[in-house]
Amino acid sequence: EYYLTDVVKYLQPVMAVDVEDYLEITGINDRRQLAQAYDILQQRLKDYWMSAGVTLIAPDTITIDDTVQISPDVIIEPQTHLRGYTSIASGCRLGPGTFIENSTLGTNVTAMYSVITDSQVGDSCRLGPYAHLRGEVKLESHCRIGNFVEIKQAVVETGAKINHLSYIGDAHIGQYANIGAGTITCNYDGYAKHQTIVGDHAFIGSNSALIAPVTIGEGAYVATGSVITEDVPADALALARGRQVNKTGGAAGLRQRLSSKK
Repeated sequence: EYYLTDVVKYLQPVMAVDVEDYLEITGINDRRQLAQAYDILQQRLKDYWMSAGVTLIAPDTITIDDTVQISPDVIIEPQTHLRGYTSIASGCRLGPGTFIENSTLGTNVTAMYSVITDSQVGDSCRLGPYAHLRGEVKLESHCRIGNFVEIKQAVVETGAKINHLSYIGDAHIGQYANIGAGTITCNYDGYAKHQTIVGDHAFIGSNSALIAPVTIGEGAYVATGSVITEDVPADALALARGRQVNKTGGAAGLRQRLSSKK
C-alpha cells in the first residue's frame, strides 16, 4: 500500500486535480471505513430509486445492491434487502423483513417476511408471511404461497395454492391445485432426489406425505393424513391411512389402569 504523499516519488509528471465530490476519494483502511463507504453507496442508490418512483419506507433499514433493477410504483417496506441480479416489476409490495437474491418478480407481487433466492415469481403472486423459495423455483401467475412454506426446485403453475406449513421439493404442481396444510414431498431417499407431479385441479389433503417418485393425476383427491407411495389416477380418491377404531368406555378403563399404577 502506498500513501498519497508517496505518489510524487513514483509518477512523472505530477499534477493536482480538484475533485467535485470529496466522498469519491474516501479512504478505506479498516472495516469501519468500509462500512462507511457502503453507507455512502447505499444512500446514493436509494436516492436514485426514490427519484425514479420507488417508495422506500424507513430507507435506513433497507439495502439494495447496485445490480438490482426496480420498476416504478414498487413499495419496499422496512428491513427488506435486495441482492444480486434481482429484477422487480411495477406494483410489487415487498416486506417488511424480506430478502430477495438473484430472482425475478412479475407485476403486483406481494412478499412479506419471506426469503426468495434464484427463483422466478409470476404476476400477482402472494408470498408469506415466512415463505421460502430457493433453488430455481418458478411460480406462474396468481399463486398463493403461505405461512412457513418452503419450495425448492419446483414449478408451481397458475392459480395453485400452498398455504400452510408445507415442503415442496423437486416437484411440478399443476394449475389451481390445492396443497393442504402440513403436506410434504418426500423427495430424497438418502441417495438421490426424485420428482413429485401433481396434476391440474388436484386436491391434496392436510398432513399428507407424497413419496417420490409419484404422480397425482388431474382432479384427483388425496384424503387427509395419507401416505401416498403409488401413482393416483385422474379424478381418483386416494386413502392411505389406518382405519379409526372407537372402543366404547375405553377411556374410563384406561384412566383406571393408569391411576392404579401410581
